[in-house]
Amino acid sequence: MNILDKIVADKYKEVALKKNIIPVTQLENSALFDRPTTSLANTLRNSNTGIIAEHKRRSPSKAVINQNVSVQDVAQGYQTAGVCGMSVLTDGKYFGGSLDDLLLARSSVNLPLLRKEFIIDEYQLLEAKAHGADVILLIAAVLDKAQIKQLSEFAKSLSLDVLLEVHNQEELEKSIMPSLDMLGVNNRNLKTFEVSTDVSKTLSSQIPDEFVKVSESGISTVEAIKDLQQYGYEGFLIGENFMKTENPGDSAIDFIKQLAS
Repeated sequence: MNILDKIVADKYKEVALKKNIIPVTQLENSALFDRPTTSLANTLRNSNTGIIAEHKRRSPSKAVINQNVSVQDVAQGYQTAGVCGMSVLTDGKYFGGSLDDLLLARSSVNLPLLRKEFIIDEYQLLEAKAHGADVILLIAAVLDKAQIKQLSEFAKSLSLDVLLEVHNQEELEKSIMPSLDMLGVNNRNLKTFEVSTDVSKTLSSQIPDEFVKVSESGISTVEAIKDLQQYGYEGFLIGENFMKTENPGDSAIDFIKQLAS
């Protein structure tokens, strides 16, 4: 079993447990459930920088990235920097995140928020909506075509944007459907954890123009973004590059200034 298989197997158990503890009606009656959402796809289309900045404490490949900063400080720092959106890791076991992180980010900023999670069940979309998310991530490597269709259509019924992540040609081909807003290419091989932006470049021509193209992982320089923009990418998910510094918000400010110059 590779790390992704382990994470997903644990996720099925976790979701089954949560369903027994917190009923759907409780999620639907939460204060944030009817909050109007903000489209990340539209924000990216109208931006020159396209930065989606991440809050991430640790990862299976890097162990600890940053345990010292509060979600609220990071979120406010990112908003000040002028990012297009913020990605919040909510997986506890492998990434040290939680739905509380999403809630705290939502209480701190007006940015579009992406729930970064291994989504395998509609229940998690209701959780995302109840905790203030605007966008959800679906990972093609862990879902079949029918699941992608079912989950993306359900997300749209909740007024959530859908970012679908692919790693290769095969995943892209099974995934293209009208209920997606953004197609993200993850430059990290989830089985080996090796990273190369060549993956984004290779797949760019096969992503139809109606979807916002997002490049994810391994983006640490302004040059990398300017390079990928030539391939039609409008969104850039940056996690560790900001989070590994003492003040992620300040790092994002410096980065975006360089990008705009």
